[in-house]
Amino acid sequence: MTLLPRLPPHAEATIHQFLRAHVAAAGGQGVVIGLSGGVDSALVARLARDALGPERVLGVALPDRSHPAELLAETREYAASLGVATQAHAIDPVLDALHGLLPDETDRTTWGNATARVRMIVLYTIARSSGRLVAGTGNKSELLLGYFTKYGDGGVDLLPIGDLYKTEVWSLAEQLDLPAPIRERPPTAGLWEGQTDEEDLGMPYRAIDQILRGVEELRSTDEIVAATGLRPEQVEGIERRVVANRHKRRPPPIPKLSPRTVGIDWHD
Repeated sequence: MTLLPRLPPHAEATIHQFLRAHVAAAGGQGVVIGLSGGVDSALVARLARDALGPERVLGVALPDRSHPAELLAETREYAASLGVATQAHAIDPVLDALHGLLPDETDRTTWGNATARVRMIVLYTIARSSGRLVAGTGNKSELLLGYFTKYGDGGVDLLPIGDLYKTEVWSLAEQLDLPAPIRERPPTAGLWEGQTDEEDLGMPYRAIDQILRGVEELRSTDEIVAATGLRPEQVEGIERRVVANRHKRRPPPIPKLSPRTVGIDWHD
């Protein structure tokens, strides 16, 4: 038995409808997508191109010094194959300024988060000036694990693939025949040289997604262990991570002082 998620047959059509509806509701000119060279951003770009037309999609690459020039060239080539316009802006001057402002901050993860937030500032600046929405590239696995930067890659207007587990992202990318180098590249957030998702998380997405699907289905730890063959401590570690990162999936808490409070009983 496996708990591995299966791509819903209606996923592509539903995401197309989702993108068209939200761009229309906002009166937007289209979407801006941060292109990293990974499968998530490549898939979102393809889905947006198919849903909205290439002229309404703008891809933005935001490399730093650790970003390989070959990967940037490949990313631009892929966007060109979609007929999507691209921009590239090196963010090192901004990061250098931050390092100069905070020279005592040396933690690698702290600066990885700062890198993600700088990228989002650039995306929103471009989106505002062009009348577009920022389409995020986060998937369901990342959202549940909290494997994203709050107000960085998590700060977006919409998440087209936010209800697809990583393994489902790969399935849809294969179904749409995205280039093999993009589909097969080890997932990375690109926050520092050599960083990979699965090394950070301590296990492959194929195992993680089975645990997450079990959690979604309200299965007990013992049931997930029996269904997957994974060790109890592996399952429990992912379960704890889902709970610990709830704050990243929720708006900031507000104390209730009035009859109707935003986020509590005033829902838009």
